[in-house]
Amino acid sequence: MYLVPPMDDEPPPAYVAFVATHLDDLRRETNRLVGGDTEAAHLYMDVLADVAGHWRRLSWRRRLLGRPYAVPDYMRHRLAVRTKQWRDEQIYEVDVRVLRPPAYSPSFYGRGGSLALRKAGLIPGTVRGSVVARADAGIAWCQAYRRQQWHAVGRRIVFGILLIATLIQSMQWLSVDY
Repeated sequence: MYLVPPMDDEPPPAYVAFVATHLDDLRRETNRLVGGDTEAAHLYMDVLADVAGHWRRLSWRRRLLGRPYAVPDYMRHRLAVRTKQWRDEQIYEVDVRVLRPPAYSPSFYGRGGSLALRKAGLIPGTVRGSVVARADAGIAWCQAYRRQQWHAVGRRIVFGILLIATLIQSMQWLSVDY
């Protein structure tokens, strides 16, 4: 019997939906914060794993305390913390510059572009973004699940050490001659 049950080994649908909603923005923001460094692309997965590790607490805060933006706020906070840790670990000064996006002109074919180019905005894309989001959510949830298991092992080890130390102290106290 658990006071707080352990984390499920599969991500809940609400977490997968959250990741699907925020994945593109999180990737874009991570690339902006680290200056497009390919080595730092794993930061967004660490942020998603942090959110997954605290998912129950954040969803309780959202539902019971009436804070609808608890999860996105925590995600932004963890992104800032992870980015700062990444910058501190760099062996050289990191210079991040935000460049303007290249000018895009849809008028390749004269007035407003071709008919296909004008209709492209109305037709839904064929990219299956939910598959990528589902995979990233599953990976992040698995990382958080393993981290939770290691924390549980650590708590048991610390409890055992404290129990042994208490027994040693109590044996010494009982063996004192008056």
